[in-house]
Amino acid sequence: MTSQFDKLPEHQAIYRQIRDMILFGNLVPGQAVTILGLADGIGAGMTPVREAIRRLTAEGALEAGGNRRVRVPEITRSRLEEIAFVRLAIEPRLARMATDRMTDACLSDLHALDAKVDDAIARGQIEKYLEFNHRFHFRLYEQADAEVLTKITMSLWLQIGPALRIVCGRQGTADLPDKHGEAMTALTRSDPDLAARAIAEDIIQGIDQVRQTLDADTAMD
Repeated sequence: MTSQFDKLPEHQAIYRQIRDMILFGNLVPGQAVTILGLADGIGAGMTPVREAIRRLTAEGALEAGGNRRVRVPEITRSRLEEIAFVRLAIEPRLARMATDRMTDACLSDLHALDAKVDDAIARGQIEKYLEFNHRFHFRLYEQADAEVLTKITMSLWLQIGPALRIVCGRQGTADLPDKHGEAMTALTRSDPDLAARAIAEDIIQGIDQVRQTLDADTAMD
């Protein structure tokens, strides 16, 4: 069976593989890793893994530690609030821009991805939910044709992804954020204001769940 990374150059495929491990919570907040450990774990060479770690550190997905290690940053309440502020400033704007540039092909893609999100929620498949939720949002943002804003958004998702995975692990998929139906209605109607509002509400739901988890952990300390 072919991998989604097979057609990419090796360095890009390795970067995306490690990026997705962070994005979908296979590496947890505070977890330390080494170049050798990652290379052995995914069956890759040291050089492309080193380059991937350099890129991911620059994007805020990893941070330098001691003894040639890097680690997934832990989410503090103040860090979460900063991420929330920037996401709410950028992603509704991307949704608005995408609505103005919407095509039938993009709508078809989004409908298909939304169906996969719904199926993952119904089946309690956390990893599938995280994957297809990400793909839905970034297929939408891709349509905005705003490279700088989309790159910033990816960095923010990388920083919050591991924490959302913890939320999913504790709460399951029943109450996960999903305002995609409202977003699809807005996109179908070519209503940029409604699309922006749906994406903002989707973000707020997710941030609130992470916030509640952080508060619960603090109360237990």
